[in-house]
Amino acid sequence: MSSRQCLRLAAGSSLRPAVRAAPRYATRSAAALRCLSTSSVSRSSVLLSQQPRTPAHLIRSSPIAQVQTRGYAEKVVQVPTMAESITEGTLKQFSKQVGDYVEQDEEIATIETDKIDVAVNAPEAGTIKEFLVNEEDTVTVGQDLLKMELGGAPSGGKEEQAKEEPKAPASDKQETSSQPDGGKEKEAPKEEKKQPEPKKDDKPAPAPKKEEKKPEPKKDSKPQEESAYGSREERRVKMNRMRLRIAERLKQSQNTAASLTTFNEVDMSALMDMRKQYKDEILKKTGVKLGFMSAFSRASVLAMKDLPAVNAAIEGPNGGDTVVYRDYVDISVAVATEKGLVTPVVRNAESMDMVGIEKSIAELGKKARDNKLTIEDMAGGTFTISNGGVFGSLYGTPIINLPQAAVLGLHAIKERPVAVNGKVEIRPMMYLALTYDHRLLDGREAVTFLVKVKEYIEDPRKMLFGI
Repeated sequence: MSSRQCLRLAAGSSLRPAVRAAPRYATRSAAALRCLSTSSVSRSSVLLSQQPRTPAHLIRSSPIAQVQTRGYAEKVVQVPTMAESITEGTLKQFSKQVGDYVEQDEEIATIETDKIDVAVNAPEAGTIKEFLVNEEDTVTVGQDLLKMELGGAPSGGKEEQAKEEPKAPASDKQETSSQPDGGKEKEAPKEEKKQPEPKKDDKPAPAPKKEEKKPEPKKDSKPQEESAYGSREERRVKMNRMRLRIAERLKQSQNTAASLTTFNEVDMSALMDMRKQYKDEILKKTGVKLGFMSAFSRASVLAMKDLPAVNAAIEGPNGGDTVVYRDYVDISVAVATEKGLVTPVVRNAESMDMVGIEKSIAELGKKARDNKLTIEDMAGGTFTISNGGVFGSLYGTPIINLPQAAVLGLHAIKERPVAVNGKVEIRPMMYLALTYDHRLLDGREAVTFLVKVKEYIEDPRKMLFGI
């Protein structure tokens, strides 16, 4: 039956009044409805069959399909190249755990070497899958450390969890708000059960109070105090690589160099007055806090012009057979850190003024305290200055940092009575100590060098003119 015939049949059935409706008319209307529904279904199926289908290659390239079907490549992270003189180190710690997602260049491990701590960063973004070594293991350059699964953050990761977390309390509120509406009858008996419970609890309430009065903690405290006074415990801690290297080099210096120390004292009045007069202006214009290390560095550089052997070194087999003279001065500045003494280097100090030297020292000191020194910051050095005065040292003999030939030791500034033009005056005085390698420097040269440093410090104007 066609659609037109169905409509005629439906129209004919609808024109009949409801009062005069007979069973045949009802049968005729029901048939019309079945006819219309059949024709509409056939038309919808035809329309659906005519719609264009999405190609299969487009469905596979959708983002959802990529997440579900794509595989992530693995990468092995190795010990990086640290320096020519450093081939191994100790893996101090992993900064991440297995399963953690890391961004590119994010720190994942720390390797302790003889000089500095080297950070191992992620070469690419990905997820840590496996550690191939343990903490405190000795690792060499190029050794495998861990495996990573490269790629973006996995589905269901931290970002999605962070989005889902605020939804959780909202659902809890909906559940709690729906409970009073549908469960008022259930809550009433719960309240009746809870009412007798506090009455029962009121009776044994004084019992815990009696237990609190028991003198048990007093008995425990007595043996603790007695053991503390009579303690003879010992604690053994393994030396870290830096401490071991420092001990090795210091002992090597004692066994190799013919060390000798000469002393002098310097009046700090003129330098302190100059610093007091210009420090605020220098800080305002350059942002540098003027100290005393820059003055002693500049004085040493000027004194080396007349005594180049102080800036020289001995090289060669069997303890050395060649003297190397340099036309540049790289000053190693001793800085104390939590892990030990480090000596970052101020490069080409001969070409700097006092402000430039002070700025370099401040930058290196900050990097040392923040444990951010690099191998380049530590390498080399032709002369060392150690300032034990910042810790209150009054007198001391520093040890030579081989292959250097000398080290200058500064000490605390103390007011002492001194003879000035036949009169006794109180002046801020400092002891200077120069330890030198007697194989290269004679006593005359060492003493002359220290006297020149003293003269520059006591009359800082000479350093400005370079005389």
